[in-house]
Amino acid sequence: MEIVIANKSHIVYADIICKTIEDAAQVRGTGIAKRKPEYVATKMENGNAVIALQNGEFAGFCYIEKWGHGKFVANSGLIVHPNYRNIGLSKKIKQKIFEHSRTKFPDAKVFSITTGFAVMKLNSDLGYKPVPFSELTDDQSFWDGCQTCRNYDVLTRTDRKMCLCTGMLFDPAKIKKEEKTPFKEKTFQRLKRIKQALFLKKNKE
Repeated sequence: MEIVIANKSHIVYADIICKTIEDAAQVRGTGIAKRKPEYVATKMENGNAVIALQNGEFAGFCYIEKWGHGKFVANSGLIVHPNYRNIGLSKKIKQKIFEHSRTKFPDAKVFSITTGFAVMKLNSDLGYKPVPFSELTDDQSFWDGCQTCRNYDVLTRTDRKMCLCTGMLFDPAKIKKEEKTPFKEKTFQRLKRIKQALFLKKNKE
């Protein structure tokens, strides 16, 4: 398996990357923002993406987004093709894109919003901490990107204070490797159930 920083030569994979992301969103029934091939291609051209290939066949992908004039970066669009799941590939891609982010933007805070427990576990292992949305970027263009997510109405109803996603943050100025807190999936599952119950109650009202 080859996991490398993407470049112009990998643009040919942009279509299948976007299709895989869209299919995953439908299967999971969770909020995954859609991306167009042109957007993915730009990330590759700028050296802000990681791609995994197996003998020239697309296996996985993730890219970097920069917000707030470089004060924040996000590792977004993490996806593994169905043919290569359950072999630990997502962890390797996440590690690669995180290291690339830290090298390219050493002073930036790295953040994530996700509903997936697997991604939360990966983030936690890298030193991310759960935080309220208020500690994430206030760059409007980032939050505008959530409009293609099926849960966007939840985000707007709460004045962008919370959603079904959980916010996580790696702050290089505060977090040390030895201070990482073990990931507790039950805690995140409970938090998600509370959020879902809260929004369902508001909908009924």
